Amino acid sequence: MGTAITVIIIILVIVVILALIGGASYNGFVKSRNLIQESWRQIDVELNRRYELIPNLVETVRAYAAHERNTLEDITRLRSQAQQLSQAGGSLPSQERADVEAALSGAVRNLIVSVEAYPDLKSNQNFLELQRQLAETEDRIAAGRRFYNANVRVYNTKVESVPSNIIASMFKFEKATYFEVEEPAVRQAPDVNFGEIAYRGDQDQRQLPPQQSAPPVQFDPRSDELPNPQEYQQPPQSRQPPQQNRYQAPQPGGDQAPQQGGYQAPQPGGYVPPETGSQNPNQQ
Repeated sequence: MGTAITVIIIILVIVVILALIGGASYNGFVKSRNLIQESWRQIDVELNRRYELIPNLVETVRAYAAHERNTLEDITRLRSQAQQLSQAGGSLPSQERADVEAALSGAVRNLIVSVEAYPDLKSNQNFLELQRQLAETEDRIAAGRRFYNANVRVYNTKVESVPSNIIASMFKFEKATYFEVEEPAVRQAPDVNFGEIAYRGDQDQRQLPPQQSAPPVQFDPRSDELPNPQEYQQPPQSRQPPQQNRYQAPQPGGDQAPQQGGYQAPQPGGYVPPETGSQNPNQQ
């Protein structure tokens, strides 16, 4: 009887522990889902703000830059499509709306770049004010997107992890969609060429001849001489043996004058070496 009561108590304790774990996991899913919805509402407010600014921007650009008709039509079409998806969507974004919003951001960015060719439009105060407001709105959208994606990452990790995935499958908690920028031009890293930054001068400027590197100094490990480090730094030159100004002995068979700059032969009438057995000429 006592053993059965003990088993029942153990089972009840296990059930209570599992219920507590399940309840905590469920509450965590609900908290994460509400946080995702709140962060998306902040983005949605900024997107609607951009919807209101785009028509004014289009009309201002149209008055000065009629040649940008295709770009203006693309922006108008993408804005209408994004608004329809916003009204038909739920509390969380879909992948289709994320793609449309990314395309709209790229079209507005291209329009701002194209305006650089119209000085009159760049100096228009209405356009400058719209450009400033659009830039601030885009910055807030980017900040909200980072916060939203961070919350989605935490939520999706819980959906896929063990044992919280059991609770997620039981109560139909599905993975949320990231609000990412799918435009290749935005994701592409800037190409920085440091060769173009350096001064290049005129095209007709003479180029200096390439410097010739000195030949490697051969070092014989069997020799007792130490290598000379200066030979590694000297440029290649035609090495000539230095002229030695030393005395050269006369060749047998006649008197020959030494090389220039060496010892000069005595003039006739000068000193004559004495013969063997003769007296000193100073004593005569």
